[in-house]
Amino acid sequence: MRGPLVVVGDTLLDRDVEGVVNRLCPDSPVPVLDETAHTDRPGGAGLAALFAAAQGAEVALVTALADDAAGARLSSLLTAAGVRVYALPLPGATPEKIRLRARGRVLLRHDRGGAGAEPGEPHEAVLRLIAEASAVLVSDYGRGVARQPALRAALAATRAPVVWDPHPRGPAAVPGVTLATPNEPEARELTEVPTGESRLATAARGAQGLRERWRAGAVAVTLGGDGALLCHAGSTPLVVAAPVNAEGDTCGAGDRFASAAALALARGALVSEAVQEAVAEASAYVARGGVAAALPVEVRAAPPVVLSGGGERIGAAAAGAVVAEVRAAGGTVVATGGCFDLLHAGHVATLQAARQLGDCLVVCLNSDASVSGLKGPDRPVMSQGDRSRLLAALSCVDAVMVFDEPTPHAALSWLRPDIWVKGGDYATGGGDAATLPEAEVLRRWGGQTVVVPYLDGRSTTDMIAAARGERPAVAPTGAARAGRRTAEGAR
Repeated sequence: MRGPLVVVGDTLLDRDVEGVVNRLCPDSPVPVLDETAHTDRPGGAGLAALFAAAQGAEVALVTALADDAAGARLSSLLTAAGVRVYALPLPGATPEKIRLRARGRVLLRHDRGGAGAEPGEPHEAVLRLIAEASAVLVSDYGRGVARQPALRAALAATRAPVVWDPHPRGPAAVPGVTLATPNEPEARELTEVPTGESRLATAARGAQGLRERWRAGAVAVTLGGDGALLCHAGSTPLVVAAPVNAEGDTCGAGDRFASAAALALARGALVSEAVQEAVAEASAYVARGGVAAALPVEVRAAPPVVLSGGGERIGAAAAGAVVAEVRAAGGTVVATGGCFDLLHAGHVATLQAARQLGDCLVVCLNSDASVSGLKGPDRPVMSQGDRSRLLAALSCVDAVMVFDEPTPHAALSWLRPDIWVKGGDYATGGGDAATLPEAEVLRRWGGQTVVVPYLDGRSTTDMIAAARGERPAVAPTGAARAGRRTAEGAR
């Protein structure tokens, strides 16, 4: 693969709530589900990207996320799985689908987010990404990403093979896609094929109709446990039978099929070979237990996003609200991050300087677990609750968002600040923005990384050592001091 697999489409936050039912509601004859566990995961295009990343592929996801806690959670889950997130602005709310389950059966599905909204314009970096892809998978869930004009133009222009997984409420595939992958109901609805013929004849007519209408190279209609029917050059379709007759939860099987086909095409497989590989992968996926068994360990273990830390300006929801308000007014969003263990004058100077660069300042704060992983088991000295409250009390800070990962990349992919600020030392040349690890993330939406002067002589580590009666380390000078400041920033 010469470039990443690029997945384009609508991402939803899926939650499976498991529980037990042993009584009826006293005020209505409906069962009461006592929750015992729940699992969050990316749905839609996000699930397809997750499947591809689990196969070891380099994966980038172009999707739309709103400024809400669900969007923050999705960014965290996807980043944990190794997916690079290129998020377009999404008005309204990030869509959520909640399945209430008991004994392996779905009792009810609760949807949030309302109708799809038009996502914002993609940055030039997104269009370059599509042009340089080894393959592109469009995972359309009918919520607007696949309709975005600039994205459609880039998809039509790319030389990479394009797999289009359609939705009846979505747009037509761009002309010339390599492979379209509707399931049976989608093919019938999209082509309005009359009923009365055999199953294979109906699928073949639907596939041929879509291939001609969309000028697609090939169309594979998935047939559930019976495999798939491929219509490509010539009048005789190819039927690919499933290698195993699997029964179980089929949620996500279509995404597994489409991602497997796209990965095969990226490696140079023929379309017929890609469809055979996709049928085998989707069948094995269902046989192994479906989405619950297929989730990577990183996604299963990803901690929930902190919604509130004890104040109205703390948590993902608070940060998203501030960012949305500033963006709606055409303002500039500024963010910075760090551990901020024992808040001192150096921290305050950096935060004040950062706030002057825009219309709001969001602080991305390392959680207690994150600080311990970075600094050692004896840190932090102050809990994340206390640290977030102190930061939120500063007049220069508009919101605080706690993140659990070693880096703020997931938080940044969701917040999409215009400016990311780190503390640096201009006199020694430290804090070169080109070397900051966050710079690559900011480039995805055209953001800018900058440094601000660091107030010399302040160190949390030395303050802790002094408080413990220990001898502080000898103050570094020159390039060593600059290197430490570049690495630690405002921490």
